[in-house]
Amino acid sequence: MQLQTKYFGTLDCQEEDVLHFPDGLFGFEEEKRFFLLPFEGGDGSLLCFQSADTPALAFVAVNPFFLKGDYAPVLPAEELRRMGAEKSEELCFYTLCVVRDPVGESTVNLKCPVVINDHTRQAMQVILDSKEYRMHHRLSEFQKKEEAVC
Repeated sequence: MQLQTKYFGTLDCQEEDVLHFPDGLFGFEEEKRFFLLPFEGGDGSLLCFQSADTPALAFVAVNPFFLKGDYAPVLPAEELRRMGAEKSEELCFYTLCVVRDPVGESTVNLKCPVVINDHTRQAMQVILDSKEYRMHHRLSEFQKKEEAVC
């Protein structure tokens, strides 16, 4: 299928690659189908959730484990059941990013990740029951930790 995108122009995409969000994303509950597309040069850690139905709707996403190696999201039993998984480790997690200028002021939402079952192509956004994760972590928080390690 031909997909019109916000950031990549027109792409050829396969219907079997569609991610199905039965509940949509927070604030976009009517949007049920997305593609997960990598940004060039992002080493697979910078991605885009592109709506399959609304070309102008796309969300920048980041692999949270790239930013925070000890990120350990745990889903309650009900959400695991809905996702068709027994353990959180069986699922893929991505955090949405609000891009700002300068880039270090951009924020990621570690509290409300997008969760994907890569086998079933089912996805949902969840709210983690953890005080450690916030909705607005500045990217600069992670850069300082990386620089301190070097």
